[in-house]
Amino acid sequence: MDKKVSGTIEMTAAMVISGTIGWFVVVSGQPVLDVVFWRCVFGAATLLAVCAALGLLRGAFNWRLLGLAALGGVAIVLNWLLLFGSYSRASIAISTAVYNTQPFMLVALGAVFFSERLTVAKLTWLALAFIGMLLIVQAKPEAAGGGSNYFAGIVMALGAAFCYAVAAIITKKLAGTAPHLIALVQVCVGILMLAPFAHLSALPAGVHAWSILLTVGVVHTGLMYILLYGAIQKLPTHLTGSLSFIYPIVAILVDYLAFGHRLQLSQLLGAAAILVAAAGMNLGWSLWKPKLQVEDADSLR
Repeated sequence: MDKKVSGTIEMTAAMVISGTIGWFVVVSGQPVLDVVFWRCVFGAATLLAVCAALGLLRGAFNWRLLGLAALGGVAIVLNWLLLFGSYSRASIAISTAVYNTQPFMLVALGAVFFSERLTVAKLTWLALAFIGMLLIVQAKPEAAGGGSNYFAGIVMALGAAFCYAVAAIITKKLAGTAPHLIALVQVCVGILMLAPFAHLSALPAGVHAWSILLTVGVVHTGLMYILLYGAIQKLPTHLTGSLSFIYPIVAILVDYLAFGHRLQLSQLLGAAAILVAAAGMNLGWSLWKPKLQVEDADSLR
């Protein structure tokens, strides 16, 4: 099979899987902390087997790289806790839309810590995303489709996006390290972080609860990472960025089909504004032609 075709299939599958995780978290009936803990446990088992099969466990880390990967793991686990916690407060659809402000968190962190230049195009997309956020925040809480604390859910989703951006910045320092191995370290850190707080003395009862937790760990963590990293290695950046928007679309559809959560008009417009702005940021869209290009075109006439 052509590399681009197989990469597209893998990326699409990874994003569809990601888009369904909200449903699994909600129907599990388990506390968010326990869901994340078991995600880390089953995800670690899956990724350990994959890393061993690929021969990635032999002398892969020095102490500096291990420390950075572990720090990224703290950010990723906090990201999961906040995002999963936001589902019951602001709905899966709203939480996922707000969570997609993460590209702007990355831009802000890059500007602050790496002196990366903020272009007019980036500021324009940032402004559009901010307008989208205002449209979502000003909506009445009951429009969230049953969320118990709408504004808190939005804040948690924003916090999750920030934690993801922090993890992404840290991961940049791990260039050249196998991503499967980084993911393994991250979920192992999650086990150590959450084990003291998980309800291990009152384990989930019944096959249903365990099957949900197993799916979240094996499919939504282990398999999803394998598909995602496989796709990233095969696809150009612009195509990876385009396909990543399957995730929020699937999440919004799942929220509607499974739970009947209808978004208010202002929420729909806000979510659309954030997703368009994120697409513009990720794919490098520009609303104006660069001046240099215009001058070059004039000189050719």
